[in-house]
Amino acid sequence: MVLRSCWKSRHKTSCRGPAPCWVLLWFCVTQFVLGGGALGETKNVVQKDAEFDITYNDTVTSENQTIYAFNHTVSRNKSEGVRVTVDVSQGFESPILFVVRQKQAVLSFQIPLILRGLYQRKYPYNHVGRTLCQPPTRVASETQYFFVDVSTLSTQGTNYQLRVSRVESFTLHTDKKFSFTASPSQPQYFKYVFPDGVDTVIVKVNSDMTFPCSVMSIQDIQCPVYDLDNNVAFIGMYQTMTKKGAITVQRKDFPSNSFYVVVVVKTEDEACGGPLRFYPLRPDELIDAGNRSKIIDVIVTPAIKSEVYVMGMLFCLGIFLSFYLLTLLMACVENKRMKKSEVFQIPADMSPAETASLLGKNGDGQTPASPYEYGSFADNGSTLSSEAITDSATSTDNNYGYVDRSLDSVGRSRHESLSSVEEDDYDTLDDINSDKNIVRTKKFLYVADLSRKDKRILSKKYQIYFWNIATIAVFYALPVVQLVITYQTVVNVTGNQDICYYNFLCAHPLGALSAFNNILSNLGYVLLGLLFLLIILKRDIVHQRALVRNDINALECGIPKHFGLYYAMGTALMMEGLLSACYHVCPNYTNFQFDTSFMYMIAGLCMLKLYQKRHPDINASAYTAYACLAGVIFFSVLGVVFGKGNNVFWIIFSVIHILATMLLSTQLYYMGRWRLDSGILRRMVHIIYTDSIRQCSGPMYIDRMVLLVMGNIVNWSLAAYGLLERPNDFASYLLAIAICNLLLYFAFYIIMKLRSGERIQCLALVCILFTAVVWGLALYFFFQGLSTWQKTPAESREHNRDCILLSFFDDHDIWHFLSSIAMFGSFLVLMTMDDDLDTVQRDKIFAF
Repeated sequence: MVLRSCWKSRHKTSCRGPAPCWVLLWFCVTQFVLGGGALGETKNVVQKDAEFDITYNDTVTSENQTIYAFNHTVSRNKSEGVRVTVDVSQGFESPILFVVRQKQAVLSFQIPLILRGLYQRKYPYNHVGRTLCQPPTRVASETQYFFVDVSTLSTQGTNYQLRVSRVESFTLHTDKKFSFTASPSQPQYFKYVFPDGVDTVIVKVNSDMTFPCSVMSIQDIQCPVYDLDNNVAFIGMYQTMTKKGAITVQRKDFPSNSFYVVVVVKTEDEACGGPLRFYPLRPDELIDAGNRSKIIDVIVTPAIKSEVYVMGMLFCLGIFLSFYLLTLLMACVENKRMKKSEVFQIPADMSPAETASLLGKNGDGQTPASPYEYGSFADNGSTLSSEAITDSATSTDNNYGYVDRSLDSVGRSRHESLSSVEEDDYDTLDDINSDKNIVRTKKFLYVADLSRKDKRILSKKYQIYFWNIATIAVFYALPVVQLVITYQTVVNVTGNQDICYYNFLCAHPLGALSAFNNILSNLGYVLLGLLFLLIILKRDIVHQRALVRNDINALECGIPKHFGLYYAMGTALMMEGLLSACYHVCPNYTNFQFDTSFMYMIAGLCMLKLYQKRHPDINASAYTAYACLAGVIFFSVLGVVFGKGNNVFWIIFSVIHILATMLLSTQLYYMGRWRLDSGILRRMVHIIYTDSIRQCSGPMYIDRMVLLVMGNIVNWSLAAYGLLERPNDFASYLLAIAICNLLLYFAFYIIMKLRSGERIQCLALVCILFTAVVWGLALYFFFQGLSTWQKTPAESREHNRDCILLSFFDDHDIWHFLSSIAMFGSFLVLMTMDDDLDTVQRDKIFAF
């Protein structure tokens, strides 16, 4: 190097005269002599022939370097691991470098081994154990050499202990548990070879110790093996774990038909949800990590075969297609019953007296007492009489002109072209400014009072529910599908198993999907939602045919038939299945809203349908309903992102929740006949003064008041619970609010239906009992909690369980099966619970 530098200098410097050239030559000779002296001060290199399973106690300084030469026999059909263990005493000024040179790999590490944690904390380890990478061999048997070089820059002698040993149990065997101990500075990895006939295996790692936090990794057979905390995530598949860990491995992903199972103990427990001790943050301060050894068991079991996949898919299809067969059978029975009942239909030329007798009227036109009469307009105790109702005051029985109108006029009004009329543009009720306030504020209301608007206008109004939710579904689902595909791609490319919260003990891959069984089990929502749409379509067609032939029962009796909300409910159930499947492609807290958004919609639509049954004229429009549901979903997203431990968010949400409850209560109590304006406070004070101070009078609408008081108690209690407890799963908390309100209103509806003398038919009663049982079973499996994104991925895996049905489905899959059946049954209950009123006049059906 010195001569080369001088040679370059001679060519770069121009020699002008003999003196400068001699000076330059003398300089080069001087540098060569000095450099030669420096080169002469080389280290004393000692090479030793070393043997396995012998502990070498030596000293290393900056003036000597020791090389240990090992040789061992490598067989092509036998995998044998080699492990290097080094222990260095305390009190050295410079680290010792150990370099292991193999035929096709080099491994180096220093003592103390410095591993970094959060905030660049440094943890030194003086006891290090590393397993050497095993290079493949093409011959049946060969002798391979490797060398361990030990060196340091410390001028003081440092003692160390070196031991190289064979790992007898380096190869894992199928269905055989193997136990070992690992630590951050002593990682472990073992080899597994796919046996013949096995294409997929599940690697399960278990420990009785929650902490220290550890990482399991699956890596291809190649050198180097990344087995330290700071590089284990570089290649392969990996996941953090506390007590449980499982990764499904497929043969197609490893061309060598074998792989390494790597287990690394982390330097800190924060990644597994453990505490992070406080340390003084000083530059270059070394922190004692203490004892972080962990005893771990590993077992490799074969995964299910393709026959189990086929059996699972056939079972899923069979259980839901059986509902189609049962529905078809019941439709045939119903069709035969309807054909037999055609004999008893009212002929078109029947006299009014005969018609009245069939409808249960006396000869004088009065209707006799019946169990459906919850009161009368004459004795309803209200100061508002029906004489002011100009639209229907012509008859003495106050039936609002429904039966007295001729069927021809009804037919003509139905066939008039009003396709361009919007229901919100004007109210089709006559004398809108005077009549509506009188009718809707009576003490006892009947369905006839709240179904006075034109039927076609209302049908168009409620059809908007279906078209709006169909539009929402398309625009909502497309980006969701794109996002979850991206999630799955990231998982497959990076190998990071902590991104998605699967039940890893029962996650069966298919193609690019990591948990196909969790996606397949959502098929029930789609199939049963479609079946419900077909049932509603049949009912809609039958009703339209009855209107065409001027069937008096279809025109003037029973609950008004509007099917738009039913269509919206069926569509929402199908979308719940699609979006739940999308969520289970990669379940985590960022996309949990996909699984719950249409649950909110289903709960809201069911409440709207219940209310619409007895209040078709004053039910909310589709635009208002979906705007409110959009607000609910908006708060759901805010709660998931910002709600955890945020007091400000919970205070704001609780206040909005209580205010919304009060406004809705007022709307329901007064049937929409109130205004929210600047004079609301003055009117409230006036009502309190007149009704509570001047005269102690009870509420005018007692039944409504009971429902609303109970509803306010429930909602105020839920708001107080959220404000005090602040649950982490805000989306489920919000869903619980919706379900509690739906159940409360449904119970009120059933009680009032029975109280008003109505009865529940056999089919509806069977649906109620069947649905209640299925809901109970479904909730049992739901609360098993196989995973939770409220915790860290490692903590979530502690809840993982094996499959329990056909070795293919887990508890959550059964929840999908049962909940889809229960939702379908709930829809049937809503559809059939008022079938007993199909022949009862609407002015005798109590509105509550």
